[in-house]
Amino acid sequence: MAKGDKINFSTPSGFPEFLPSEKRLELYLLDIIRRVFESYGFTPIETPAVERLEVLQAKGNQGDNIIYGIDPILPPNRQAERDKSGETGSEARALKFDQTVPLAAYIARHLNELTFPFARYQTDVVFRGERAKDGRFRQFRQCDIDVVARRELSLLYDAQMPAIITEIFEAINIGDFLIRINNRKVLTGFFKSVGIAENQIKSCIGIVDTLEKIGESKVKQDLEKEGILEEQAQKIIEFIKIDGLVDEVLDKLKHLAQNLPETEQLSLGITELETVIAGVRNLGVAENRFCIDLSIARGLDYYTGTVYETTLLGHEALGSICSGGRYEELVGVFLGEKMPGVGISIGLTRLISRLLKAGILSTLAATPAQVMVVNMQEDLMPTYLKVSQNLRQAGINVITNFDKRPLGKQFQLADKQGIQFCVIIGSEEAAAQKSSLKDLKTGEQVEVLLENLAEEVKRRLT
Repeated sequence: MAKGDKINFSTPSGFPEFLPSEKRLELYLLDIIRRVFESYGFTPIETPAVERLEVLQAKGNQGDNIIYGIDPILPPNRQAERDKSGETGSEARALKFDQTVPLAAYIARHLNELTFPFARYQTDVVFRGERAKDGRFRQFRQCDIDVVARRELSLLYDAQMPAIITEIFEAINIGDFLIRINNRKVLTGFFKSVGIAENQIKSCIGIVDTLEKIGESKVKQDLEKEGILEEQAQKIIEFIKIDGLVDEVLDKLKHLAQNLPETEQLSLGITELETVIAGVRNLGVAENRFCIDLSIARGLDYYTGTVYETTLLGHEALGSICSGGRYEELVGVFLGEKMPGVGISIGLTRLISRLLKAGILSTLAATPAQVMVVNMQEDLMPTYLKVSQNLRQAGINVITNFDKRPLGKQFQLADKQGIQFCVIIGSEEAAAQKSSLKDLKTGEQVEVLLENLAEEVKRRLT
């Protein structure tokens, strides 16, 4: 760099950076999510940000989402050393693009140290090599839970997922939302029963999954482009449009299955869906929080059973705010055995961005401090420090102002950071073991004995 050249210190495209008020909101939401996850017995783990490339590509991901990296240990000017060492293939590395594939590798690495069913949560940062745009990031925090078993996994774990989603979003208080539930066996079973070839089902599911984005007529067109007959495409459209109350949809599905050929998989999917719905109800999830939506397919290849998408009512354009489902083969790919699992994911960074923009959430105060002890005169600093510590020991967050400046300026500083109370102690107050407590929200100022200060602040905070 030539002398005098300016350094471009702007953030790289797609990599978010948070102001204190935004980061505090993220931590607040993370705490709610963590508490709910742990209340169902999920345990935290963390996997590396960097994985071997062959691990990330284990389920056929050829790199659409992968951010490839040069050796994460050697700097660019030492890449020749890596080239000479032959670190390609199994040694090639990349940033993880989700939590599920790394979970599979984690289980394979720690198989004998874990207890099954293994219920874990992760709130790690993941990386996607996609074009950055509004609400889309190349680096974002993803909050995942998965339950993985060896050989068999009860469908009641599938039923727990809507209960967990409900508790999280009710605690966040973002308004009305709807968890839309389906089963991939219902879709694949129906496709088979109307004569869709096995090798066409995957593409059909992918097309059906785009219904909300592209609309009914375009879905029909895309199905026909894939070689689906017009009559079959019309039947698929009519099928995924079946709606009504949960029990009505189940009754319609069972009636339909009785009048179709080759419905073994369809019937199995309906039975699984019934079991999951019964479990959701037994867990106390309100009827207005969930429905059966036969258009929900989750385009990812590895889903095999229950699938979920969660929509914020009145803000459907935001897309799914929490999604997931059941898979049979993904986790066992490294071990060569059946390891069924079910999980959900919240893309928290994207969710926060969208909810802030929509005015559904607001950022928090820039500081967690609830009280500022102002600096009236330097010789009273020992008193200010002692008072500050007493408040902290009572569980109150405190900033002690070490810089003496006009009182009005100190009030402005506290107010700008969202601090509600200022403690004012001058010579007379110190001699009388008193303080003035000013509420910046109401403007009220009261005199309080120092021994009662913490109790008074707590009373006013509540």
